[in-house]
Amino acid sequence: MAADIPSTMRASQWTSVSGGIEKNLKVNDQAPLPKKAKSLPKDHTLVRVSYTTPNPIDYKLMDTLPFIFSKPATPCMDFSGKVVTSTLPHLKPGEPVFGKTEPPAFGALGEYVVVGEQGCVPLPNDVELKQAACVGITGLTAYQCIVPFAKAGDKIFINGGSGGTGTFGIQIAKAVGCHVTTTCSGPNVDLCKSLGADQVIDYRTEDVIASLKRSGTQYDLIIDNVFATPDLYWNAHHYLKPSGRFITIAGTPSLPFMFSMLKVFLWPRALGGGQRPFQFVTLATSAEQYAHIAKWMQEGKVKAVIEQEFELEEAGKAFERLKSGRTRGKLVIKVAGE
Repeated sequence: MAADIPSTMRASQWTSVSGGIEKNLKVNDQAPLPKKAKSLPKDHTLVRVSYTTPNPIDYKLMDTLPFIFSKPATPCMDFSGKVVTSTLPHLKPGEPVFGKTEPPAFGALGEYVVVGEQGCVPLPNDVELKQAACVGITGLTAYQCIVPFAKAGDKIFINGGSGGTGTFGIQIAKAVGCHVTTTCSGPNVDLCKSLGADQVIDYRTEDVIASLKRSGTQYDLIIDNVFATPDLYWNAHHYLKPSGRFITIAGTPSLPFMFSMLKVFLWPRALGGGQRPFQFVTLATSAEQYAHIAKWMQEGKVKAVIEQEFELEEAGKAFERLKSGRTRGKLVIKVAGE
């Protein structure tokens, strides 16, 4: 198979992040292939990428810690595409797959990626590659925030329902059988309801914490996809059951954020600290969980909400849009097509 693998590839890369990654991405038609593309390690797969999607980690890490990357660097971890060759016996050349790479590798904004066993999963029939490309980080994050902690009949509050993780979260919670309340801005209320949300709070016209207090609802699980401040957590004892759990996934590798997190974890309850269990979920790649999400997608219970598709040459525009914080669902970048 090695003879069928080209010596170079097209990739959107950066060498500087001055002014932001969105201003520095340029297509390199002669980018080198990923390391070990022609000598795959055990349990790895070489994938020709069809689509990728940017996530906040793709710019937060690169904008704040650019020195940890070899230049030129290729961002993005989420991918869908087709197997070129694999050392896994269950994956065959030409088979559609999806998943994500592992940092610090990134690389999915290039035509080829080398992916480990847990991050490369067969794509079921009737699920489009474009849809599958969106699952990598946000779909799996939503799954890991909900499925281990919720059961049918539970009441879940999702702060931030219209972004990538939120749109997956609403649908996964409904697939589990939960009652879902979420927040978004007015223009996205109908979107969240169409995904299955039972109640939507427009944070532009209502104070979210006051609204939750007034409702009298006691939630079994709260997922904060925003975590702009810890205020939602400090007040959680008003609307989260004592047996409930407060989970967040959001954050920036910055000193103010780290200080906020330290206060949450270390401030004693007896001195006015948080009154409910708090957990910061970090993503753990799981082929089994990817397969579960893919099955839900095949059954029509879960779908990716795609706001816009970009060409490889437009990757900078995709990152600019993502950084705006106003994305509805996901942004998809076509890398090599289907």
